[in-house]
Amino acid sequence: MVMVELFVVLLFIYLGARIGGIGIGFAGGAGVISLSLFLGVPTSQAYIPVDVILIIMSVITAIAAMQVAGGMDWLVQLAENFLRKHPERITFYAPIVTFLMTLMAGTGHTAFSTLPVIAEVAKGQGVRPSRPLSIAVVASQVAITASPISAAVVAFSSMLAPKGVDYLTLLAVCIPATFIACMVGAFVANFMGRELKDDPIYQQRLEQGLIKLASDKQRDILPTAKTATYIFLIAIAFVVCYAAAISTSVGLITDPALGRNEAIITVMLTAAAAIVLFTKIDASKIPNAATFRSGMTACVCVLGVAWLGSTFVNAHVDGIKEIAGVLVADYPWMLAIVLFFASMLLYSQGATTVALMPAALAIGIAPLTAVASFAAVSALFVLPTYPTLLAAIEMDDTGSTRIGRYIFNHPFFIPGVVTIISAVALAFSLGGLLI
Repeated sequence: MVMVELFVVLLFIYLGARIGGIGIGFAGGAGVISLSLFLGVPTSQAYIPVDVILIIMSVITAIAAMQVAGGMDWLVQLAENFLRKHPERITFYAPIVTFLMTLMAGTGHTAFSTLPVIAEVAKGQGVRPSRPLSIAVVASQVAITASPISAAVVAFSSMLAPKGVDYLTLLAVCIPATFIACMVGAFVANFMGRELKDDPIYQQRLEQGLIKLASDKQRDILPTAKTATYIFLIAIAFVVCYAAAISTSVGLITDPALGRNEAIITVMLTAAAAIVLFTKIDASKIPNAATFRSGMTACVCVLGVAWLGSTFVNAHVDGIKEIAGVLVADYPWMLAIVLFFASMLLYSQGATTVALMPAALAIGIAPLTAVASFAAVSALFVLPTYPTLLAAIEMDDTGSTRIGRYIFNHPFFIPGVVTIISAVALAFSLGGLLI
C-alpha cells in the first residue's frame, strides 16, 4: 500500500506540473482526496502551512501596492542605469542585479523587467547574451532561498526554530553562500558558447535584419515611486531588526508580544496601508497588479502541495526514518539531490520547501544538513519551461539563448547546476561555523 500511495502522490504532482502554474495546488487538493477517501490515509497530522500562506499574502500585498505606485519601475530603472554604465562586466553584474531585486522583493519575477536590458547591453558590447541572461535567471531563482521575506525562507525558518536554528542564523548562512555561488556560476557562464561574432545563427539573423538596435529610452517613473519604495524598504528593515531583537541569539526582547511571523504579516499590511495613504494611489488597482496575481497563485500552490506531501509522509514517518535516516546520515548531500529533483517538478521553492523539509527534519536529518541543502530547492531552471527562462530566450534576438535539440542542453543548465553545487558546499562550510 505504501508504494500505491507514493504512486498516487507522484501522479498528482505530475498532473499538477502538466497543468502548470496554479494547477499544482489544484492537483494537490485532489491528491489529498484520493489518499484519504479512497486509500484511507489519515489527514489529521498533515502539515497545512497557514502562517506561510498568510505571510505570502501580506508581503505580496505590500509589493503590489509598491508596484501600482511605480516603485518597481523605479527600481528597474536604477538597475538598468547600473548595467548600462558597466557593459563590459555584464555577465557578472547582471546576476548581482537580479539577485538583489529578488532578495528585496521575495519573488524572482522581478527579473522579467531587467532581462531585455541585459540582452540589449550584452549585444551592444559584443558579448554573447546567453552568458549574462543564463546566470541572471539562475540568480533570480537562487536568491529566493536568501530573501528575508520569501515564502520559502519564512516557511523553512519556522521549521528550524524548534531545532535551535533561528531566522537570523538561516539568513547569515544563506545570503553569503548563495551570492558567492552566483558569482561562481557567472564565472562559468562567462566561458560558455562561442563568441557572438562567431555564432552562425547570429550572423544569419544579422543579415536578415532581425537584430534590433539598442535603445536608451528611459522609463516614465511616477512621482509616487520613491515614496512607495522607501516605505517598503523600511518595512523590510524593521522586520529583520525585530526578528533579530526577539531571536534567542540576540535576546533584546525576551517575551515578545508579537511573534516573528505575526510581525511580518502586520508590518507588511501596515506598509501597504502607508503606501496607499501617502501616495494616494487607487487601492482597487492593487489586486490587478501582476505581482499580486502571482502571489495569490503561490498561496494555492503551497497549500495543495504541502497538504499532499505531508499527508503521505506523516502516515509513514517511522518507516521513512528507518530507511532514509541511515542513508542521509552516511551521505548528507543526498538531501540536496532529492530537493533538486523535486523542485524541477514542483516549479516552486516555497512548494518544495513545505512539501519535503518537514519530512526531512522529522526523520532526524541534522539542521546543518537541511540548511546547507536549502539552495537546492531552486532547480527551476533544469526544464526549459519556467517563465523567466522562456522570457530570456524570447528577449534575445541574437538567437544565442536557445533550447538545444536534447532539451536539457540549454545555456541555463550548467551555470545553474554549478551555482547550486557551490551554494550547498559553501553553506555546509559556513553553517558548520554558525549552527
